[in-house]
Amino acid sequence: MKPRIHQVLFDFDGVLAHYRHEVRIAHLATHAQCEHEQVRTTLFVSGLETEYDTGAIDTATYLRRLGEGIGATIDEAAWIASRMAGSTAIDDVLARAVALHADVALGVLTNNGALMTQAIPRIVAPLAARIEGRVLTSGGLQRRKPAPSTFTHALDLLGWDAATTLFVDDLFTNVQGAREAGLHAETVIDARSFNKALKRYAVGPQTGW
Repeated sequence: MKPRIHQVLFDFDGVLAHYRHEVRIAHLATHAQCEHEQVRTTLFVSGLETEYDTGAIDTATYLRRLGEGIGATIDEAAWIASRMAGSTAIDDVLARAVALHADVALGVLTNNGALMTQAIPRIVAPLAARIEGRVLTSGGLQRRKPAPSTFTHALDLLGWDAATTLFVDDLFTNVQGAREAGLHAETVIDARSFNKALKRYAVGPQTGW
């Protein structure tokens, strides 16, 4: 007998949107009027992005250090604009997610910094109303996937039961972590695999696709 799924928890990059690293770097470089390599070094070679994604530093510290590194003021709006520039929603996955029955609660759990709670609803605008207040980041939680405790903590915050939650991610290691935490979990890399996962657990739309 198939489990009854009441909630679907999504990874973000690679599932709901494609992320183009170089486009984001180019956007910040244009904003700061500096070389791409300066942005890359400040964000990634230095470890700044990792610190923020793990919650080791807060948003104000992160933006200040980023701005100092590339020689320009980077506020929340500028950062979100760069992340949006580097992200493209996967429309056919969004269409299937939006079409899910209204009784199925939706949320996002992503290994990203806390500012993504503001960026994600803008990137996946058709889904924004369905995930409002339920976008969780590793930076905000101060813990990352695939640790099973990350999923347990996320579900505690959402008020969801692992036994009725389906988690989808493009990385199998994260799927494994979710399963260890008691969630149902499947690897999803495109609309076809997402649709297969939904059918496997009999999670249906309000109307036929």
